[in-house]
Amino acid sequence: MPNTPTPPSNRYAMIMAGGSGTRLWPMSRAQTPKQLVPMIGEESLLQLAAARLEGLIPNDRRMVCAAETWRDGIRGALPTLTDANWIGEPMGRDTVNAVALTAAILAKRDPDAIFAVLTADHVIEPVGLFQQCIDHGFRLAEADPSRLVTFAITPTFPATQYGYVEYGGSIPGSAPAVRCARFVEKPDLPRAKEYVESGRFGWNSGMFVFHAQGFLDALKRFRPSNHAGIMKIQSAWDTPEQSMVLAAVYPTLPKISVDYAIMEPASQDTQFSVATVPMAVSWKDVGSWSTYATLLSEDPEGNRATGEAMPVGCKDTMVVNREAGHLVCAVGCEGLVIVHTPEATLIVPASMSERVKELVQELPPEWR
Repeated sequence: MPNTPTPPSNRYAMIMAGGSGTRLWPMSRAQTPKQLVPMIGEESLLQLAAARLEGLIPNDRRMVCAAETWRDGIRGALPTLTDANWIGEPMGRDTVNAVALTAAILAKRDPDAIFAVLTADHVIEPVGLFQQCIDHGFRLAEADPSRLVTFAITPTFPATQYGYVEYGGSIPGSAPAVRCARFVEKPDLPRAKEYVESGRFGWNSGMFVFHAQGFLDALKRFRPSNHAGIMKIQSAWDTPEQSMVLAAVYPTLPKISVDYAIMEPASQDTQFSVATVPMAVSWKDVGSWSTYATLLSEDPEGNRATGEAMPVGCKDTMVVNREAGHLVCAVGCEGLVIVHTPEATLIVPASMSERVKELVQELPPEWR
């Protein structure tokens, strides 16, 4: 068998696992969010995200950033995750601060660190192609520490629920990567159709590769207030004051996404370059019942079921049962989503399933 090349020692990965998954209630709950719930067989989205790194990034260079309250659940799902590679947020402050804190920790430990930012929301196949694209992203950042790398999913339909990346000019010697012309927020349907038909746009995947110090330089330029706070935390990291300073400073950091804070302004700034690696993979962002349905097999009438569930005489109905020893039956239903767990049951028209998030906001805290 051929030898597997050893990944460069300055390559790391951070999985962002902080999403609350409210649109997948009641399967996803405050104490057991969607990334910890078994989705594919017995594997959770977080475990799938970690498995995609096998052969690409060693266990000792994989980090996870999520709410501190989920530490035990995440450590249980990923037994090889060490305390040194766990980044527990005292409260969520959006993605730029999660990425910046990771960059600060890595830059302190390894000045040459380059890291991939990945998420625990996706099902991505084939894994081999995914790894090739991430490796290409690493090589782009290694060639230019000021380069910020993003990944664009080749669109398969005119999605209005995703942001888009517009492809710019070529990067000599780096095909298929191209320059990023601009980031576009979630479009309406006519614009989404125009983007897909043009072939010049990809879905914004929310995945990146950064040189750790290069990212901090961009943060200082575009978000100096965030940078100042992150530097205070960096100084205390890996010291006895780490927890105290993190708890005091992190909640004060301005809340903003990495796209708004860094990627969009950097794509228009001559001091930085933003590269986009197209990813022609099957990419499912499992954030709602409509996308979860795509993970289940479909019968001739468009019904999907998992667990001990029986849709009879139904059409376009999904029945999800998460309670062993309990049977859920549906008769003559059309266009419904029916979800049963040991704690709660949800019934909603499939066309209104995105409104589950509104429902969760109305629930008493003990039911969220």
